[in-house]
Formats: sequence, structure tokens, C-alpha cells
Amino acid sequence: MYRSLSIAARTLAYGLFSILVAASISLAEEQSIRPGINSYYENPDWQQWVNMFERPGREVYDRRHAIVDASGVRQGMAVADIGAGTGLFTRLFAERVGPQGRVYAVDISRPFIENIVRTSQQRGFLNVEGVVNGHRDVSLPPDSIDLAFLVDTYHHFEYPVSMLSSIHRSLRPGARLIVIDFRRDPQHSSSWVMGHVRAGRDAVIDEISRAGFRLIDDKTLLRTNYYLVFSRIDSEISSPHFSPGGVENW
Repeated sequence: MYRSLSIAARTLAYGLFSILVAASISLAEEQSIRPGINSYYENPDWQQWVNMFERPGREVYDRRHAIVDASGVRQGMAVADIGAGTGLFTRLFAERVGPQGRVYAVDISRPFIENIVRTSQQRGFLNVEGVVNGHRDVSLPPDSIDLAFLVDTYHHFEYPVSMLSSIHRSLRPGARLIVIDFRRDPQHSSSWVMGHVRAGRDAVIDEISRAGFRLIDDKTLLRTNYYLVFSRIDSEISSPHFSPGGVENW
């Protein structure tokens, strides 16, 4: 009997190990789905992007306070603003979480991060930490954040499988992932959105769900953007067979 249990345990362990190895190989072999999409952030003109991102008429700027209110962020939480850009939401979250909380401004652009840290300190936000991440991961420790926040960032992921796996690891049990991005609808979206944004809302939900997340809220707060809230499925290992859908055709 004990020998049978031992064999069963070894078989289960081997099976789990094989899944993890397969997933690791899959992530390592993942190809960029939008090569060069982030090249213009390598050496950005800071003020130019402030003028572009933080201006009236941009929906996520006009509704920024409502977006933060709807996030449920409160004092003492650890938040990652992934694809932080000019730090608009980083600073709003820094005020919301207070001195006992922490906000990680995560971006692939070092000039963006340097300026976010500088402007945050100038405004007295000492709870902001800058993180220059790679194209395949968010460069955060496992189980380190209560919320991963992406606004108009998901469509910039060159390696969405790897990035989602990295985000999944960084979230604490019970944590949330918020994804806000452009609605891609040929009847209503601009030609820029149709050409620039890879996937629409339904495809994004499918990709994120297959990466070990569950959609728990689809807020109707915005018009040209969707606002999705996911929870981490703690018992689920991201499937090594998940692959993004590529550019949607209409």
C-alpha cells in the first residue's frame, strides 16, 4: 500500500514537473507578435508624451479620478502601474494608498521611469518605486502586489503570454488585474485604433482567461475604452498551449 502511494506521488510530481517544463519552454520560445511597436519609447521626449497623455479630450485622462475610484484601491495597498508612461495614474494611486502603501511605476522606458520618480518626489510621493522592466516580464517579485493596473498598455505587449505569466506570479492571493484598453469596433473606432490595436475586447478576455485569470467585472464606465477586472486563479497553472490571437480581422 505504501509503495503504491509512493509510486502515485512520484507520478503526480513528474506530471506537474513536465507541465512546468513545457510551460517554461513555451514562454522561452514565444515570438514577438508586434515587433517594433514600442521602439518610439526607447528615447522619448518626456514633455511631448506628457502633452499627449495628460490632455483634455483623452478619455482616460478626463475620467482618471472615476477610474481610480472604481479600482477599489485603498490605504496600504501595493499597486503596479504597468506601462506607467508619464506617471499620471502612478501619482493618483500614490495619493490613494498613502505612506503605508507602495506604487510600482513599471515601464520599458528608462526616461519615463526616471521622470516619474522625479516628479513624484517633487510632489511629496515617497511611496513610488520605479521599475524598468523587460519586454517579457514586469520585473516584480512573486506575491508582491495587490493590484496590477494596465491602461492602454495591453495592446503594446510584444510577448503577451510571457507578460501575463509574469503578472500572474507577481499578484498576491486575492489580488486583481485591471485592464483598460481601446474598444476595437469597425463601426465606431477610429482608423488609428483599427490599425494600431491588435485585438478587441473579446479576444483580450479570452487571452487573459487562458493565462490563469477569471473575469469578475466588466465596468461600463468608459465609452471608447473598456474596463475589465480579473482575479487570479490561484490553483491554475498557465497553459503552455495558450497563444495570442494575433491581429483580429473584421
